[in-house]
Amino acid sequence: MSETNNTTTTTGKKPIRVYVDGCFDLMHFGHANALRQARELGDILVVGVHTDAEIAKNKGPPVMNEQERYKAVRACKWADEVAEGAPYTATVELLDQLNCDFCVHGEDISVGADGKDVYETIKKSGKFRFIKRTEGISTTELVGRMLLLTKDHLAASTGQATSPLSQVNPKDLHRQSPYTSLSHFLPTTRKIVQFSEGKAPKDTDRIVYMDGGFDLFHVGHTEALRQAKELGDFLIVGVHDDKVVNEQKGSNFPIMNLHERVLSVLSCRYVDEVIIGAPFNVTKEMIESLRINTVVHGDDPVVSVDADPYKLPKGLGIYKEIKHTEGLTATEIVRRIIENRMQFEARNKKKQQNEVTFIQQNQ
Repeated sequence: MSETNNTTTTTGKKPIRVYVDGCFDLMHFGHANALRQARELGDILVVGVHTDAEIAKNKGPPVMNEQERYKAVRACKWADEVAEGAPYTATVELLDQLNCDFCVHGEDISVGADGKDVYETIKKSGKFRFIKRTEGISTTELVGRMLLLTKDHLAASTGQATSPLSQVNPKDLHRQSPYTSLSHFLPTTRKIVQFSEGKAPKDTDRIVYMDGGFDLFHVGHTEALRQAKELGDFLIVGVHDDKVVNEQKGSNFPIMNLHERVLSVLSCRYVDEVIIGAPFNVTKEMIESLRINTVVHGDDPVVSVDADPYKLPKGLGIYKEIKHTEGLTATEIVRRIIENRMQFEARNKKKQQNEVTFIQQNQ
């Protein structure tokens, strides 16, 4: 569990400690926005993260394992403490143990394996606060997008395969629903301002630049950004537009559109500024106008039909490579979904049905 921080505030009063919990699977900007809102309600935000076993019991298998999810939450700039292995059903006793004043959750319903509201006892105690859910994004919805990537190979089944998928009608798997649809997220300048700290680099700062697609923002990305930030004082991240990412990755990538990816990157504690729709090639004009001292890229190969996009910074001697986190890429995450496809289809349907049942029983 987390380490308790009881530092007094600048006014000399005991800090207000806020508790929020969740799976934080495929940590996305919707999760980050929830943490941002929760953090605004107090001085210290304690984030409880459930174990794989708890999630499998109450919801279905997670895509990311618990260690990956713990790291992803720690990388979010609004998380002050992380309570590892938090129970799926929150209790007043847990709040007392973590020295938290109240619990926060979104307006969406959270139902446990027993069919009950997991925050029922805390709500009755008066130590519960609602925050607004970020529309157009959820882990379930992202899983749905990835499942849609593979419908063609299902349709090509000869019926001779031993896989249980050979017995499934693709039309049934991909019936339009809130969990397998296009993004309904509407980007606004206000949302970008909420995620951005808006600070400018000091004249003495060493400025580091790193670019990429940052699709399905994950701990591989946050680890790379951490390494990049260590090379200077101010980290600028260039996020490529959808066309560039598609040219690099092919298929139906990116899973998340440009604005979704930008908000995910902005939520990372190591990032100071983001260029929205950054050019694929690092140019002289970019280096001079942004006062870039170091250009960083991972040690994974870059696909380019033209010249090396990092040719100029390499020639200037300001290019550095950082180690890529093995096994963590957007492609790897999609592979996990595909290999466990039936489980994730069942998980999405189970979650939807549990919520519908709960609503019907409590009307």
